[in-house]
Amino acid sequence: MEVILLKDVETLGLRGDVVDVARGYARNYLLPRRLAEVATPARVAELERVEAQRATHEARSAEQAQEIAEVLGKTVLRFEVKAGPTGSLFGSVTPSDVADEIWRARKVRIDRRRVAIDPIKRIGRYTIPIELFQDVRVDVKTLVVPEGGELPPEEELEALEAAAAEEEASAEAQAAVAHAEAESAIAEVLAEEEPEAAVEPAPGAEPEAEVEPAAGAEPEAEVEVDPAAEPEEAASD
Repeated sequence: MEVILLKDVETLGLRGDVVDVARGYARNYLLPRRLAEVATPARVAELERVEAQRATHEARSAEQAQEIAEVLGKTVLRFEVKAGPTGSLFGSVTPSDVADEIWRARKVRIDRRRVAIDPIKRIGRYTIPIELFQDVRVDVKTLVVPEGGELPPEEELEALEAAAAEEEASAEAQAAVAHAEAESAIAEVLAEEEPEAAVEPAPGAEPEAEVEPAAGAEPEAEVEVDPAAEPEEAASD
């Protein structure tokens, strides 16, 4: 099933890519989370038209790339995003976001695959390397700031990052302990359910022999009591 990605999806593609995925994966994951839409012929044609229009503003020579590099070198991108108290984002800033913001700010088309960053997941000040043309690169300054606020000083950013790392390590440790306890509990239950093993003789040991009467010996006669007989009186002194 072909879908158009509405957001960058790790291991799958970037926003605007048309990808072929399993129908169940699309219906149960991508479509409900609005990460993709069905790739109808009309939508694909519209995307191709927009991309072709932007491509006219792409560097087509080293000279053009150098001119664009000079412009972007003076540009500061700014992203206002929702973030938690330790500076972690509720989402991320992706290569597609960077390319779209450059288009919005400078009307320069950048190949998203040449934006050399992993998704940014924390507020902060970043320098993003971009390859514009062969042997022509530029570093673009970028600010990722909390929504409705400003970036704190660098020292405070480092402290927030350290606090977030400590919190993450603590959560991982707790998860590891919980996992170990669960495995131990399962092992105990399984041990109780196993039947007790039968005791087998040691290897090479002979089974215990039954005692048989000696050859020629008569079996001991059983004494029968006559129920009509009176008991013998004990002799008097």
